[in-house]
Amino acid sequence: MSSDRTRRDALKMGTIAAISAAATPLFSSTEESSRGAGDSAAQNPAEEICFMRAVDLMDAIRSKRISSREVVRAFLQQIDRVNAKVNAMVTMVPEDELMAQAAAADEALAHGRWLGPLHGLPVAVKDLHESKGIRTTFGSPLHKNFVPDFDCRVVQREKEAGAIVLGKSNVPEFGLGSQTFNPVFGPTRNPYDLTKTCGGSTGGGAVAVACGMAPLADGSDMGGSLRNPPNFCNVVGIRPSPGRVSNVPTQLGWMTLSVPGPVARNVTDCAFFLSVLAGYDRHSPISIDQPGSPFAQPLGTRSFQGVRVAMFQDLGLPWEPEVKSAVQAQRKVFESLGCIVEDAEPDFRDANECFLAWRHWSTELAFGDLLPSHGDQLNEYIHWHVEEGRKLTGPYLSRIEAKRTALYQRLCGFKEQYEFFLLPVNQVLPFDVNTHYPREIAGVAMENYMAWMKSAYYISAAGNPATSVPCAFSTGGLPIGLQIVGRHHDDWGVLQLAYAFEQATDMGKRRPLAV
Repeated sequence: MSSDRTRRDALKMGTIAAISAAATPLFSSTEESSRGAGDSAAQNPAEEICFMRAVDLMDAIRSKRISSREVVRAFLQQIDRVNAKVNAMVTMVPEDELMAQAAAADEALAHGRWLGPLHGLPVAVKDLHESKGIRTTFGSPLHKNFVPDFDCRVVQREKEAGAIVLGKSNVPEFGLGSQTFNPVFGPTRNPYDLTKTCGGSTGGGAVAVACGMAPLADGSDMGGSLRNPPNFCNVVGIRPSPGRVSNVPTQLGWMTLSVPGPVARNVTDCAFFLSVLAGYDRHSPISIDQPGSPFAQPLGTRSFQGVRVAMFQDLGLPWEPEVKSAVQAQRKVFESLGCIVEDAEPDFRDANECFLAWRHWSTELAFGDLLPSHGDQLNEYIHWHVEEGRKLTGPYLSRIEAKRTALYQRLCGFKEQYEFFLLPVNQVLPFDVNTHYPREIAGVAMENYMAWMKSAYYISAAGNPATSVPCAFSTGGLPIGLQIVGRHHDDWGVLQLAYAFEQATDMGKRRPLAV
């Protein structure tokens, strides 16, 4: 990082006071700023900016109570102060470029031009998402110096909304695995305990948001990558319905397993960011023909009185006891919201086989041709997937797709009885940052590097929208998230219930020790 004196100038306390006193929230009065008692010890005005809700920052910028330059400078100060502890942001846009973009946003506003819903707001971009002129490594030595000459659709939409890309957030190598480490940048650490993992593959993004280094971070999810890092870092993420957010460019336009989406510190900001990322894209054959704008509407307008909700039992999986008990203890919260909560779970028969088959198949397509020339630079996970992918036959895959269709139909039947399904994001607490993945849970050996994530990737196989929202802390102070799964394409309902739960618990207000 550079050490520009301008960036290190303290922001005036009066600026913050004016924002706090005069702010007119974008959302309803019940959706208040998510600062809690543990947040009151903010060390300086810049840090105060960094932990404001994104929607409140946007309102303050639009009403000229704060400038984009002040906002960007505050986040750069926070990155300078915190990032060395956690290693979340791995490639930064040069400071002079960032400040020039912020100045341009302020100048546009001075002349009455509003650039969009993210006008002058900084965002963190996942190091799997191509960004024009900004190094995109995929966490691989093969691409450690790769600078794309184009933006992927997610980054395009961020920029079209007026956002300023701060830089890239860390990922596992090629996004494989829910533990963020790679041979280019090393591991990203959990801000609540620096000896633990932050999850993955959107690990850098979740940590950046949790630590106030970015108000919003984009990500992607195949087996849980928009859910497990928020689960491990006490923030919010949603795996949208396939087609809700375009994943262009892609070789597999009809594939529904991998989806892009948002990460934020609270549900309101997560929904707001989804409103920018979502929307129809004719270049994606599965794109949902609906605008993203409805996700920017107030979330707290629905009553959940009488809504039937299913609470998981065990899914036939091994669990760390604290994870299981913490989520099941939330029954009383949902009952207090008026929900009818019953012990029930879908029949996830064949979900594991379906997910693994298509993951093997897609990874073989992506990396199979590289193995002869670059096999020594590709990790063991890729070698395993490619080897398994090459064993797949046409008749086997046709039967896999029939099983996956039957899985979807079973969930449709289940969802006719229960509008939402509640379960943990994964089966363990954050584990040692030097451990690549848990080898066993409750005495049960894990058969591969992903097996501890079945409670997340079963949902991916079915294709339902699902969010991770903070719900508890372990006795050792580690975050535990709750996964809320909704009906087909009901991303909005999932976010509304997540918001109601968040407001009833306030668990997300607890800041990490690293800050």
